[in-house]
Amino acid sequence: MELHTELEREQAHIDASYRFLAAMRERTRQLVEEGEFGDSVDEEILRAELRDRLSRLQETNSPLTFGRIDGDSGETFYIGRRHVRDPKGDPVVVDWRAPVATPFYRATIHDPLDLKLRRRFVLDGRKLVDLFDEDFTDPESLAEGGHGGVPDPLLAELGRARTGQMRDIVATIQAEQDEIIRAPLRRVIAVQGGPGTGKTAVGLHRAAFLLYEHRHFLQREKVLIVGPNRLFLEYISQVLPSLGETAVYQTTVDTLGSMEYRARREDAAPTARVKGDARMAAILRRSLWAQVKRPEVPISKIVAGVYLRVSTDELETLIRDARKGDAPYRLAREAFHRRLGRLWLTAHEVDIYAAGLDAEDFVARVLRSPDIKKALDKSWPPTNPAGLVRSLLTSRPKLQDAAAGTLSGAEMEALQSVRGRQLREQGWSRSDLPLLDEAEWLITGSPQTYGHSIVDEAQDLSAMQLRMVRRRTMHTSMTLLGDLAQATAPASQTSWEAVLEEIEQPGGEITSLSIGYRVPEAILDLANRLLEIAAPDVPPARSVRRTGEPPRLVRVPAGLADRAAAEAAELVDIWNTTGVVCSERSIDGVRAALTEAGVDFVSWEQAELDHPVTLLDSLAAKGLEFDSVVVVDPGGIYEEENGARRLYVAMTRAVQHLSLLYEGELPQPLRPPVLAERAIA
Repeated sequence: MELHTELEREQAHIDASYRFLAAMRERTRQLVEEGEFGDSVDEEILRAELRDRLSRLQETNSPLTFGRIDGDSGETFYIGRRHVRDPKGDPVVVDWRAPVATPFYRATIHDPLDLKLRRRFVLDGRKLVDLFDEDFTDPESLAEGGHGGVPDPLLAELGRARTGQMRDIVATIQAEQDEIIRAPLRRVIAVQGGPGTGKTAVGLHRAAFLLYEHRHFLQREKVLIVGPNRLFLEYISQVLPSLGETAVYQTTVDTLGSMEYRARREDAAPTARVKGDARMAAILRRSLWAQVKRPEVPISKIVAGVYLRVSTDELETLIRDARKGDAPYRLAREAFHRRLGRLWLTAHEVDIYAAGLDAEDFVARVLRSPDIKKALDKSWPPTNPAGLVRSLLTSRPKLQDAAAGTLSGAEMEALQSVRGRQLREQGWSRSDLPLLDEAEWLITGSPQTYGHSIVDEAQDLSAMQLRMVRRRTMHTSMTLLGDLAQATAPASQTSWEAVLEEIEQPGGEITSLSIGYRVPEAILDLANRLLEIAAPDVPPARSVRRTGEPPRLVRVPAGLADRAAAEAAELVDIWNTTGVVCSERSIDGVRAALTEAGVDFVSWEQAELDHPVTLLDSLAAKGLEFDSVVVVDPGGIYEEENGARRLYVAMTRAVQHLSLLYEGELPQPLRPPVLAERAIA
């Protein structure tokens, strides 16, 4: 069969699919705008569902369909971004998340999953420009095609230039990724994935799949997505909308808790490590409940002519009864007051009615009495999260009482590195926020929860931050994504087993993504040389992208910042996006040099990705991708806290080109003769 004939036939099918989609959209629009709905709850739900359907039927810039599968039984299905039906109701395009589409992603030479043919489309907008067929009835032809099992059209798609924001990967999902994406909702999965293995995309597409599979539940309960910083959230912001899904809440772990608290500073690493330790949860709990004490004197008071007296033993019994169970501090305190009120009503019912008083009003009046309120507050004082955490961090006696036998003397000293007045002046640190959230939970109870939580760069979350996410997840339904080799935070994780222990899910599943689809082989191989120092227990990822130029190592005897600006200006003419990743000691100089050279750039603090050049430090670069990356002063990055891992992050942000600019010598693992270097005078 001639290729052009197939192109014409498939183009006709694609054109028809767009016409049918437009017709579906128009019918839904008419129902929304012209339908007659009553005021009942059921009709209001129907109206909302139609509006949601209309929003999901909107066109995007991405191709509607990207391939087809032919089964042994003779059935043919076209796979695409959403279901499309013809006027008779027959499927013209099948949503990539439907079970029937699974073989498109998972069929192999060894297990074709009852397929005869898998056809991939190469599209330019709506125009079909080429086809790639995999004939499962001819295994030899399959073995000869592709690179590392990845067909040429997929490699071409993976190698496309970046646009500044992440794209969906529905046309290029690989089998190991698909297994994670389609895992059941009620499961906790930890995914170890090296640079370019697509773990972030897998997490987002898992969200889209779960929203498709459990639409009514997750439309109501929502999906929580937690990223490392605002720039990362901007980078991924268009993926789910492009797939027609909006029932998600995307945030950073720093903004996951109460909007009342904001971080204004960073703690020193030793302090951040202690604050992030899971032991802080028990210390906060002990410090909170230590405020509740046995009453020293009985309550004796005349209110509205009624003589009230409660002994210390009776008060202690009421406190003990109110503390039974696991109620939050504030609710238990309210229960104590209610029990005390019932005791008064029982003991003085005749006197209250004889005085012509309403029982409930009388109890409320008693509790508002200044003397009684003072006595009750002395035994069970009111408190708030900020007050609890502040007193623990600034009062040595309170910390010693709560942390004795749990923290060492050095750890207590690190925890109290900021005194009371300093804390009021300097504000909260990033590592204080999980403590405040824990205190909020202990005092007031559970926060808003979500139907499923997806956490990216989970290896950098402290134990206390992981507790924040777990509290917000129904049924402990979670997907945790990360790379232990990129763990750079002071209280970051060392194993996925430890992560599962921290969220109280030791039986959770640990899986891995081992194949790199984004970072070219030459760049990844060089970066992997850092793993012996950065993470010797983490297996290196291997790349299927074996084309492209090797990393460019440039020794600059003088004027490193100016040379970095010149390199960025040169790459702007070649690539769509360039990331300039600097050491802490070089970034200010590079910023000034970029400005002086007139380079159109934006700094990562602005959380924007709409400029050709983005200036970042190694931590801000985490999770992002750029066509080209200039790493400035790799030796300086290597010398920073967790420097080998930071440099590993910086180097693996490049999906096309990598330049390393340095003075003196490269870090030992990267030194020539690994690659040829050249000096710039």
